[in-house]
Order: sequence, then structure tokens, then C-alpha cells
Amino acid sequence: MAHTEHEHSRHVLRRELAGTIGVLTDEHDFRAMRHYRSFVFDDHVTYLKQLEGLLKARAAQGSHTSLTLFDPEEYAAFCAESGLDPDVPASRSRFTAEAATTGPTVPYDGRPLAELVPDLVDQSIRQATWQHASILLTRLGPCAGCGEDIGHAAFRHASQLLVRVLDTARSGHRHLVCSVSGTPETLVSVLHAGTDADGTTELDETEALEFTTVLALGIATDKPGGLVMRVSTPGTSDLVYGWRLRDGGLEPLTAGEVFDAYCTDGDSGDLIAPESGVDYCVPPDLREEDQPPGHVH
Repeated sequence: MAHTEHEHSRHVLRRELAGTIGVLTDEHDFRAMRHYRSFVFDDHVTYLKQLEGLLKARAAQGSHTSLTLFDPEEYAAFCAESGLDPDVPASRSRFTAEAATTGPTVPYDGRPLAELVPDLVDQSIRQATWQHASILLTRLGPCAGCGEDIGHAAFRHASQLLVRVLDTARSGHRHLVCSVSGTPETLVSVLHAGTDADGTTELDETEALEFTTVLALGIATDKPGGLVMRVSTPGTSDLVYGWRLRDGGLEPLTAGEVFDAYCTDGDSGDLIAPESGVDYCVPPDLREEDQPPGHVH
């Protein structure tokens, strides 16, 4: 009887344990792991099917599982630094636990992996963009003239600009994209803003931090870039307008420039047919109130 009770208790505890699984999201990463003898999967499609089956089984047992990205190059470096044998499952488990504490995770909620994996990859790209922009801001150091930290000043100024940009928009869902080029690669950040019943702007704090950091980098370095916002309100046409980064601030784009930016394929440069129910507008000029610190220019 006591043995049965102990077994039942352990079964209950197993259901309450939260687990994290590292996912090899593409064929390239999967092939890299096949160099290890202890990695027993033969093809990526079968691997993903078996992984999805495991996730469903754990969910049926009441267990919570999160997914994180498994990067083979980072795994090899982790094992080398930690003195671990990379060809044993225990090392992969330790790396997955470490990756879950420093990188993005998504909970398994019953959706197919085909839907969850893109969310995980998107979060990873967003985090990498934010980290890269943060490092570049930090490296700018203090202003030679006043001694103020350039990165901090630019971030503060970017936060003020973002508030003013959102205040210019009518209520509804606002989709903002900020891009900064030449850093050396182009950095892109996206922010979604809603409006509650009282008219108060609702933001995801993590998204807002990432977006503001990229905008601050463009302000601090005066690299080519811009900000475009699309406002969607039920019953009316969507509004699209934007600004270019210039002289430590945001300069309004003309309606034609907004149209060209929105209706041109970023990769091929080909024209894209304009959407129906969308108005391309001139945004408010924020420069009259815009007084950035001199060293941010």
C-alpha cells in the first residue's frame, strides 16, 4: 500500500514539473547535430513529428512544456567552455536549460509546431536585434563636449519621440516599424500599440523597449533610417504615414514618399500594387517641439 501511494505521489509530482525542450528549427541546424552519434534522428521532418507527439503526450498528462531555440554552434561553444562532452544527451539538456534562461521561450499551448516555431524564431530575432542595438549604443560612450552618455541621452530622446508619435495617431490599432541601416546591417524593429476603452495606449513593454532602442541607435549615430506607422480603426480607411531619421529627430515624409516606401518590395525593388482602403498621409511635424541634445546629432 505504501509503495503504491509513493508511486502515485511521484506521478503527481511529474505532472507538476515544468520542462523545456530545445528545438532545431531548420534543416541546416538539424544536419549539424547529426554529427553526434548520440543524436539518433535521421531526418528533420520525422524529428519534428516525434517532437510534436511528445509535446501532445506531455500536455495530455497535465505537464507544462516550453520551447526554446537549440543553436548547434552555441551548443558546441557551451560544451567547450564548460568542459562537457557534446555527444551525450545530458550535455544537450544542460545547454537547453541554459538557453531557456537567457533566450526566448514559448509555451506549448496545443498549436502545431508549424505555428509555434515561427513565433519562437521571431522572438529570437527581436532579442538579437535589441541586444545588438544596445551594444552599439553602449560603445558610443560619453559626449566629448558635455560628458553625458550618448546612448542614454539618445534612448531618452527616442522614448519622448515615440510617445509623441503615438499621441499623434487616432485611436485604434497602430503598427509601427523602425529601420536603421548601416550599423553595419539594417536593424528593424516592430511595435504594436492598441487603445483601451478609455483611450489609453496599450503597449507590450518588451516590444516597446526593443523598438525604442533601435530608434535611439538611429538618433545617436545619424544613420539612414525611418519610422512608418499604420493605424487601423474599424469602419474607416487605414492611415499610413511616416518619418525619416534626420539630425537627431524625425522629419515627416510626404504622402508620395510614404506611398513609395509602402508599395515597393524591399528585396527586389519592384512596385507592389497599393492596397484598397488605405490612405497614405503626411504625418504631423514633430520637429517644432523636438529639441534633442546637441551631441546626439
